[in-house]
Amino acid sequence: ADKKITAEACIHHLWFTDHDYETKGTLIKWNPAVKATSDRDALIKAVNNNTIDVIATDHAPHTLQEKENSYFQAPSGGPLVQHALPALFELFFQGKFTLEKIVEKTSHSVAQLYNISNRGYIRKGYYADLVLIDPDSPWKSSKENTLYKCKWSPFEGTTFKAKVKHTFVNGNHVYNNGNLDESKTGMRLIFDR
Repeated sequence: ADKKITAEACIHHLWFTDHDYETKGTLIKWNPAVKATSDRDALIKAVNNNTIDVIATDHAPHTLQEKENSYFQAPSGGPLVQHALPALFELFFQGKFTLEKIVEKTSHSVAQLYNISNRGYIRKGYYADLVLIDPDSPWKSSKENTLYKCKWSPFEGTTFKAKVKHTFVNGNHVYNNGNLDESKTGMRLIFDR
């Protein structure tokens, strides 16, 4: 029978657990909430057995001032685009995912599920949306190297083994070793529906 429902797992649910509330507090408040280690492990298993179709960021860059409110006043969500791939590579290094599964769930499946034209693959005639990562370039996330306009990350203080070195959007080199070229803009996606 054809599957009639799709599911996504977000980076924060694959990384954090309820134990992290002690040190991160409302910085890791999401909806749905970050849960127990067993829940995180079940999500990882579901990604690997294809019960979950895609891995997403749920990027919601609230200000630090907003996130530092009391639990019931703080908004859900956080900035995750910059740290998504380094976090997924850490999960690869821990044996949780293969590199092929990361590519499938962050690129191929997204393009297929939403019928996005000429995206999600490295193919002739497709837009060159690429990220080049050095898998052996340790770095520590800090306020100083955070590129979000909200200037914070729930990953501050985390050391990652892999580092994004270059990003290409529509074939344009928009990120080069820490330098963001904001003169290059994206393009409207075309959906083949």
